[in-house]
Amino acid sequence: MQKQDVDLGGRKMAYLEKGVGQAVVLLHGFCGSSSYWDSVLPLLPDSHRFIIPDLRGHGDSDAPAGTYSMEVMAKDIAELLQQLRIEKTILLGHSLGGYITLAFAELYPERLNGFGLIHSAAFPDDDKGKQGRLNSMKTIRDNGLNVFIDGLIPKLFAPQHVETMPAAVLTAKEIGYATDPGGAVSTLEGMRTRPARNEVIQNANVQVLIVAGENDQIIPRERVFYDKGDHITQHLIAEAGHMSMMEDPQRLAEIMLAFIGGENR
Repeated sequence: MQKQDVDLGGRKMAYLEKGVGQAVVLLHGFCGSSSYWDSVLPLLPDSHRFIIPDLRGHGDSDAPAGTYSMEVMAKDIAELLQQLRIEKTILLGHSLGGYITLAFAELYPERLNGFGLIHSAAFPDDDKGKQGRLNSMKTIRDNGLNVFIDGLIPKLFAPQHVETMPAAVLTAKEIGYATDPGGAVSTLEGMRTRPARNEVIQNANVQVLIVAGENDQIIPRERVFYDKGDHITQHLIAEAGHMSMMEDPQRLAEIMLAFIGGENR
């Protein structure tokens, strides 16, 4: 599958595309790229049109200056859809991609047939989390991106998978090394200042998917799951950490396909 790109006002946004039919957009997490979905894509049918972009500052997309707020990154997705002449989509976001998904759902609800958070949450950073973002920004500036990635990636996997899935951990690191350092810092600032968007989930007029990992060290399930909402479908992936697309792609693909193919789609 060859990567393509579009021009968004003088900025390149790279993306992958698979299949035809109703559009489904998959957004990767922080210091990831469209390659995060490489193990899931072969499990997805060609009966839907899957669009898998590299977010700004990540992968092969450009890294413009300035803070990458979730609203700015959501606008990138809206512009990409416009370029591809896609009026409505299902939007599924992993981690950072989930934060962007929520911003998109708030800004462009009429453009969604459904949306989902995969190892993500609607809560903002608390004070400890905000300080952690600042510490990460300092690490990248002072010691370089690779040092930061080497510290980050093992935490994304369930502890046992760091030992049993060394190839997947290495792949995630190599994807992370390709992130633009300035883009990573700009994204950290955007995540640090993002608002709460719990009401976007609770008040959604479309179906919402929530996926958590049993052993997620980054976003525990209690910050992911909701107690109410007939429009909300929730799944816990056993033994997975924050990276079920690499840790258990078969199970994640099954969950995604059940949601995409559900009623009212």
